[in-house]
Amino acid sequence: GEYMFYDVRFDENGNKKEHPLNDPKFDDATVLISGNNFGCGSSREHAPQAIYRYGIRAVIAEGFAEIFFGNSTTLGMPCVTVSHEDRLKLTDMVAADPTVEISIDLENKTVKAGNESFSCEIRAAAREGLLSGKWDPIADLLEGSEEIEATAGKLAYMAR
Repeated sequence: GEYMFYDVRFDENGNKKEHPLNDPKFDDATVLISGNNFGCGSSREHAPQAIYRYGIRAVIAEGFAEIFFGNSTTLGMPCVTVSHEDRLKLTDMVAADPTVEISIDLENKTVKAGNESFSCEIRAAAREGLLSGKWDPIADLLEGSEEIEATAGKLAYMAR
């Protein structure tokens, strides 16, 4: 987590640069707000793992890179999208009051910040998995091994 966005947060000598994540007023933040195509260029598991280990538990953005989104969901870290206008309102609210509480209601697909509520979107399968607590596709495969074997047994090209 300490190396999250390291190259943009620190110089070559390890000194902090001016960056929102280096601002002490955001030290306790658990929600990250970003622009469009968040996670682009960070397709490996390490990017969402670093974000999660830093203490972030959800990301709100205008859009996400596909692999980043999937890896984040596998960690149980929701990634929801909001409109450009709503993202700007959210960032303005946080800039005005860094202690504003932000919550994400996946069931109702809303983001709440202070007294404001914003509509958000999340892919149906990710939403269902996070709400049910079953977002691990490997565990799903392992739990369904009997069904997989039964289906494979019906396929001519899988005959043994």
